[in-house]
Amino acid sequence: MKLVFMGTPDFAVITLKALVAAGHEIAAVYSQPPRPAGRGQSLRPSPVQDYASAQGIEVRTPMSLKSADEQKSFADLKADAAAVVAYGLLLPQAILDAPRFGCFNAHASLLPRWRGAAPIQRAIMAGDAESGVTIMRMELGLDTGPMVKVGRVPITPETTASSLHDELAGLGAKLMVEVLKHPESAGTPQPIEGVTYARKIDKAETKTDFTKTATEVRNHIHGLSPFPGAWCILAGARVKILKAQAAGHAGDDALTFACGSGAIKFLSLQREGKGVMDAATFLRGFPIAPGTKPA
Repeated sequence: MKLVFMGTPDFAVITLKALVAAGHEIAAVYSQPPRPAGRGQSLRPSPVQDYASAQGIEVRTPMSLKSADEQKSFADLKADAAAVVAYGLLLPQAILDAPRFGCFNAHASLLPRWRGAAPIQRAIMAGDAESGVTIMRMELGLDTGPMVKVGRVPITPETTASSLHDELAGLGAKLMVEVLKHPESAGTPQPIEGVTYARKIDKAETKTDFTKTATEVRNHIHGLSPFPGAWCILAGARVKILKAQAAGHAGDDALTFACGSGAIKFLSLQREGKGVMDAATFLRGFPIAPGTKPA
């Protein structure tokens, strides 16, 4: 089919690659405009733009899709369908209506749970037992469209936002390719019950609260790993915690600390200005005195 692809981050690149490999014609790629990045704050194209440009695919980076000119330019592509993955702009009705079979979005949650911006992080932080990808037929509401296909994956005590991101990126690509084999599918309306919203992660909520249970602390740490990262003050230093496990009690381990219930053992850490280290390497360079408590 003739497709328009709309996406921005690494998560979306996997689906674009899969659609190209499946033999679809990509009429154009829409992505967020290049943003200032790095020390020099030079403009950096998105991962999707980088990949599409390397493949010789036309890339468009409008700031908005609200103007009549942008909507006409989109409609003039005469696409059969649009595949949307973490694009970052709201699609007006004129855009949704332009492709012959409509617009399909791959959302990284089991809708209607975790509609919105940060579904991967919120699922882990909330202690959900599973996550997944929902391919929906898009409408004007925020992640409210009919569900066409759903894939599920378990969330384990070892799952981090990074590992779940990678797993769902691959799953979403697979499901999008399957859905576009039969783009006429109307989908199933989302249930009215069970709606939750995955608001963006605020830096103010990244500090670790050790009054919570060990499981809740671990979920907080893993849900924010690696970015923006859960942190605490340990022996006077700000330390980012990237991996942890719940333990029965603090004991004699220098990196196991009491929580409101149970204890948490730090497995992977990063001091400011340093690289990521496992616990043993961290302690060799930054000894922790017995009885030290994180704050």
